[in-house]
Amino acid sequence: MVNDPVNILLVDDQPAKLLSYEAILKDLGENLVKTSSANEALQFLLKHDVAVILIDVCMPDLDGYELAAMIRAHPRYQATAIIFISAIALTDLDRIKGYEYGAVDYVPVPVVPDLLRAKVRVFIELHRKTRQLEKLNAELEQRVAERTAELEQANADLERRVDERTREREMALAQVHQMQKLESLGQLTGGLAHDFNNLLMAILGNLDILRSKCLPADPKLERFVDSAIQAAERGATLTQRMLAFARRQELRPEAVELPRVIDGMADMLRRSLGSTIEIRFDFADALPAICVDPNQFELAVLNLSLNARDAMPQGGQLTITARNETVKAGGAEGLAAGRYVCLAVVDTGMGMDEATLARAPEPFFTTKETGKGTGLGLSMVYGLAAQSGGAARITSQLKRGTTVELWLPVASKVTLASAETSAAEKSQATPTQAHRILVVDDDSLVAESTVSMLEHLGHSAILTTSCIAALEALRTEPQIDLVITDQVMPGMTGIELARRIRQLRPELPVILATGYSELVQRRNEPGFVTLDKPYHLDKLAAMISRVMLRDAEMPADGALRRA
Repeated sequence: MVNDPVNILLVDDQPAKLLSYEAILKDLGENLVKTSSANEALQFLLKHDVAVILIDVCMPDLDGYELAAMIRAHPRYQATAIIFISAIALTDLDRIKGYEYGAVDYVPVPVVPDLLRAKVRVFIELHRKTRQLEKLNAELEQRVAERTAELEQANADLERRVDERTREREMALAQVHQMQKLESLGQLTGGLAHDFNNLLMAILGNLDILRSKCLPADPKLERFVDSAIQAAERGATLTQRMLAFARRQELRPEAVELPRVIDGMADMLRRSLGSTIEIRFDFADALPAICVDPNQFELAVLNLSLNARDAMPQGGQLTITARNETVKAGGAEGLAAGRYVCLAVVDTGMGMDEATLARAPEPFFTTKETGKGTGLGLSMVYGLAAQSGGAARITSQLKRGTTVELWLPVASKVTLASAETSAAEKSQATPTQAHRILVVDDDSLVAESTVSMLEHLGHSAILTTSCIAALEALRTEPQIDLVITDQVMPGMTGIELARRIRQLRPELPVILATGYSELVQRRNEPGFVTLDKPYHLDKLAAMISRVMLRDAEMPADGALRRA
C-alpha cells in the first residue's frame, strides 16, 4: 500500500552513529535498517526496496563514494535518494565528487536532528509519489492495451464488412464505407482519450502540488518532477491529437493574427528542427485575422514542422507561407464560399510516392520507425481544419518534398468583437477570496486530485461522486459558492446537472470540466463555463477567479448568465 512503512537504509561502520541516526529518525514511523558495512548494505539492497539511503563517507572496506557508485549501477536504484554523511570538513570539491557519484544531498557531522528528519521526510514523500505515479502508469497501460484490443477487433470486423459489401456493390460505394470506418474509429478513440485525460488529470494535479508545496530547493529533485510533468503533458498532447482525429475536441475559436502566432513560435521551431534545417517565412501583406482555436493551431503548425524535419534527415529547407484566398460557391471541394487564409508548410525532404500519399492523412498510419510516431499528427491537422470550417490539402513528390496546406476561414466581425470582449474579461480576472466549492466527479482519482488542488489554492471543497449526491449536498449546504463538475458521468451528464442546479439555485455558477467534449454544440447555453482536462493549478485558479468575478457583477435574477 502507498502509506505502508518504507525502508530507510543506514550504512555506517560505527554502531554508536547508527544508534544516533535511529534515535533521530524513529519518529518518522518508517522501517529503519542498520548495516555496518558496504557489503552488508548491498546484500540488503539486492532483496528489498529502499526509499532513502544514508551513507557514511569514510568506511574501511568500501568508502561511501564507491558504495554509491555501485548502488547507482543497479537499474532499480538509479533514482533512489542517497544522502552522504561526513564527519570531516567538507570542501566544494568534496560536494562535487559526492554529487558525481550519485548523492542528492550532503549532511555534515554533527548532524542537526530536525534538518536530517526534514530532508529524509521529503525524499520519503517523493518516493511514495513516485510509486503512485508508477501505479497510475500501470493502470494507464492496461487501459491502453484493452482499448487497443477493442479498436483492433472493431477495425477487423469493419474491414470484413467493407470487403463483403464491396463485392456486392459498385466501386462508387470505398468512400461511404471509409467514412463509416473512420466514425467507428473516432468513437473508440474519443472514449480512449477521455480515459487518458482523467488519468493525466490526477497525475498533473498531484505533481503540481508536489512541485509547489513539498519539494525543497534542490535542482535535482525539481528536475525529476519537471520530467514527470513534461511526460504527462506529452500524454495530454497525444489525447488532443486523438480528439482532433475523432473531431470531439472542444475548440475555442477566436480571431487569430497568423503572422503574430508564427513569429511567436519561430524560436521554438528553430530549436525543434535543429541547425541543419533552414526556416523561411513568407507572408502576404495585410493578412486578415483567421477564426481558429489558437492553441490547436499552434499544435498543428508544430506537428507539420516536425513531420517536415523527419522527412529531411540530412537537413534541408522548411518554408512557411500564408496568402489570401477567396472561394466561390462550388469552387473548391470541402470549402464553403467565402474568404480564407491558406497556410502552407513546404519542405525539401524525401517526399512520398502516390500510395503513401494516399494513406498519409489516415489515422495511425505512419512511415516512421516503431516508437517514433503515433500516426495521429496529420490526422489532427485535418480534424482541426474541418472543425474550424476549413480544409487541409497535401501534395508530394519523391525526392522533391512535401507541401501541406491549411485553409482556415477569415474571422467575422462577430468573432473579432467576441475576442475583444474575452480579452477584456481576462484582464479583469484577479484572485478572489476563499470559496466553498462542490466537486462532482465519478472518477475517484480525478475527484481527490481536484479537491487537493482546490485546498492548495486556499478553498474548501465538498466531494461527491454522483449527480444525485451533488443535488442532495446543494439542498443541505446553503454556503456553497461554486460547483465544478465532470461532464461524462453515468446517469446524468454535467450539462444535465447544471440545468438541475439552475432550477434549485439560479445564482450559483457552474464550471464543467471535460476532456471529451460533447459541449461543442451547446457552447452558447447560459449558466456555465467549460474547463478542459487536464489542467494545471494556475489554470484552475484563473478560471475560478474569472467565474467568481463575473458572477459578482451579474444581477440577482441571473438574466445575463455566463455563456
